[in-house]
Amino acid sequence: MSQQPYYETMYILRPDIPEEEVETHVSKYREMITEAGAEVLDNQMRGKRRLAYPIAKHKEGIYVQLSHNGNGQQVAVLEKAMRLSEDVIRYLTVKQDGPLPAPRVVPANEPEPATAEPQEASVET
Repeated sequence: MSQQPYYETMYILRPDIPEEEVETHVSKYREMITEAGAEVLDNQMRGKRRLAYPIAKHKEGIYVQLSHNGNGQQVAVLEKAMRLSEDVIRYLTVKQDGPLPAPRVVPANEPEPATAEPQEASVET
């Protein structure tokens, strides 16, 4: 029995946009997927990271990973919106054939992993 394929879109937002605007982009792309008749499986903020090479004079970017399931038509809609957005500096959609990603569950009383990483790195051993 073959596994249903799903799609992973990784996109990089400009590092200088405010945090509330980042949330606006994330929710906009999630809604776009569902309006296209697809299902959002997982959405992860990977945080601000240094780029391997400068893109449009930016040395950092805000990485967001979006996993979605559908017939593939949603990819064109999503990528067109990202191409037209000035805040998205790179995007890539990959078709995956493996097992579906399990949605990440973060308890309400724990911080997001992106904010917990610097604290863990500063702990002395």
